Amino acid sequence: MKNFAICANNRIENAFATAKELQSLLKNAQILDIDNLKSGYDFVFVIGGDGTILKAARFYAKTATPIFGVNLGRLGFLSQASKENLKSAVEKILADNFRTEKRTMLQSGDRLALNDFVIKGTTTGRTSRFSLKINNKFVCDYLADGIIVTTPTGSTAYGLSAGGPVISPHLNALLVVPICPHTLNARPIVIPDTETVTVCSGLTNCFASTDGQEFYEFSGQIEIKKSQYCAKLALLDGDDFYSVLRNKLHWGTSPCSK
Repeated sequence: MKNFAICANNRIENAFATAKELQSLLKNAQILDIDNLKSGYDFVFVIGGDGTILKAARFYAKTATPIFGVNLGRLGFLSQASKENLKSAVEKILADNFRTEKRTMLQSGDRLALNDFVIKGTTTGRTSRFSLKINNKFVCDYLADGIIVTTPTGSTAYGLSAGGPVISPHLNALLVVPICPHTLNARPIVIPDTETVTVCSGLTNCFASTDGQEFYEFSGQIEIKKSQYCAKLALLDGDDFYSVLRNKLHWGTSPCSK
């Protein structure tokens, strides 16, 4: 690898100071603002939180550029390093002691998402009626606050909070989760990632979001499917999906006794 980019989120404290520190450990590294990304690099470091990584992933997926997250946010579920172990992480990457993992992305029109698409009605605070179709075949109607269509990577994000299952990123699957459905028999659905999800609404205008960051209106229906692009995450050896669940989400940890 010859050309490195360091993407920093200027809205996160110490992001650019950490970027400067990282730049001193690398050769031929250029610092970029997350809101002004550029292509043409062999490897990209992303400094910030999960939201910063999601934005970088959507941009660099089209050039299949590996990205590596350095967490300065809260959870840092997609990050592999922190400021405290930054030097050792860089040494491993420069020694090629890492692997890359392709992560499924979603697409609707020209919009991409690594985590999820979220569809909601425009009337704040009220439920809306949504119809779900898979491969253009009617599945069911939901009276709910909204619908989440998520990848396995995004199953640990909004989908999990809305009652969906955790899905290993190695599975070729998508997940559809109703948000606060006004019924007791509406449950999340796991489907093959070869299928196309269509969410219809009788409302004049609805809105959708990609990874909780890009918001736009649509009318009638929205079609969501697996994208031809994949996010390419750089992972350090020894860090696997289940250890991240255990260490960052405290998966299966018993409550502390007093």
